[in-house]
This record gives sequence, structure tokens and C-alpha cells, in this order.
Amino acid sequence: MAGVTTAERGGERRQSDAGPPSRRPTRRRPAWLPRPRVLLAWTVLAALLGGFGTWALYGSDWLRIDRVSVNWTEGPRELTEEEILTAAAVPVGSPMASLDKGAVGARLLAELPRLDSVRVVRAWPDGVSLKVVERVAVLQEATADGFAEVDDDGVAFAENPAELDGVPLLELREPTAGNDASWRRFGEERLRAEAASVLAALPGEVRDDLRVVSVASFDAITLELSQDRTIHWGSAEDSDAKADALRTLFNAAGDARHFDVSAPSVPATSGG
Repeated sequence: MAGVTTAERGGERRQSDAGPPSRRPTRRRPAWLPRPRVLLAWTVLAALLGGFGTWALYGSDWLRIDRVSVNWTEGPRELTEEEILTAAAVPVGSPMASLDKGAVGARLLAELPRLDSVRVVRAWPDGVSLKVVERVAVLQEATADGFAEVDDDGVAFAENPAELDGVPLLELREPTAGNDASWRRFGEERLRAEAASVLAALPGEVRDDLRVVSVASFDAITLELSQDRTIHWGSAEDSDAKADALRTLFNAAGDARHFDVSAPSVPATSGG
């Protein structure tokens, strides 16, 4: 039988010198990673808590709307609580989490034009608070059935059968051949808003004595005071400068009958 060849002995020697065959290193689990059983337990617990939370919000009797309150945050209180609650139509008995606050607020503003702003607030665990602000009439406008109240934004929001005491009258003159272009361009709502904006700039003594705001066009607003005195205001632009000019005229010629501040840099008076 043939002996070991030189080549075989050389191979055995190289294998012996190289040492035992190498093994792939074992991959260790990071220390921060939970064991599979612990991870499974946490997953099950999270699912249970999530399911309980959903049931508590939507399925239980704990967090259902049970009471609705109305709070006037400022301004007048012409509307009754019953009127507001009826218009709001908050679904009592439904889950608090399903309350559509935007829809409640939109219903109130659409059905009660007297409201200027509404904020619907969840009062956990079972209450809803309606925080409302009503509009304030700064002008009134004659209508076919009475007098419409107009706020400082020029919004006509309510109607009364009789004229309100202490609220100036707004007169929007019918378009004529001379001012019909202004009416077509700006429209009645814009002209009403322009007239209302003038009041904010008036000196206190003038506002208290104001009787009528007459609007013929965008740049033809006239204020009528007591004792047949008038102020030609022009447009609502530069109202602060016009108010300053009016104060100067009152101090210099307070007995005048007619005041013109349409061009505040060159105010004028007449009569008296």
C-alpha cells in the first residue's frame, strides 16, 4: 500500500499550522431590547389599554354630554339662554369625544345673526360651554317693517318694530344719475360698512350728539347733529385725520352750522 505522498504531508502541515476551522461569531441580543415574552406582554397590554380608552370615550356612560351652559363673555344680552340652546342643538347623551364643535358654532351663527362670535368648549367629563358675544348696534336703518340694527362692521343683524333710543339713524340714499356708478361699484353692504367705520373715529362729544349718518355715495358721507348742524365727511378714508381737523374746527368756530372735513388738510366751516 502506497505511503503518504509529499503533497499530502504538506497539506496536512499547512492545515495544522492554520489551527482549527473558524466559526461564525454568535449575534447577541442588545441589552436594551426586551425579551420576546416581555415584548409580547407589552404589546398585549397596549392593545388592551387602547381598547379600554376607546370604549371609555365612545362606549361608556362616563364621558357623555349631560349638560350644556351658555356664557356671555362680554357685551349685551338680548338673546335668551333658551334661544341659544335651541339653535345650538348640542346632542345631549352622545359621547363627548364625538362632539362637532365647528358644526355647533356654525349653526348658532347661521340661525342667530345677533351673535358676533361663538366658542364651543368641552367641559370634561360631561359638560359643554357655549361662550358667546352679541353684536352691538351703533346705527339703525329704517326698513319696511321697522328698524334694523347695524353693528360697527356694517352688518345689519336684527330688526325692531320701533326706533331705538340713542342710536343714530343710517340713511342710504337711493342711487341717482350722479351717484349710481358708486353704488354699482361698491354696493349697499360696502357703503353701510363705510358709514359704520366713521363712527369709530369720531370725537366723543360728536358721537354723543350724532343723529343721522347719510350716505349718498362712497365719497359722500354726511353727519347730521342736533340743532341742524352738519358735517361733510366725504369718504371713510383718512378718518383719523378728519377727526383731528373736526376738533380744530370745533375749537375755532364752535358756533358754525356746517363743517367740511372731506379734505382734512383744508377744513372749512360755514353758517353760524
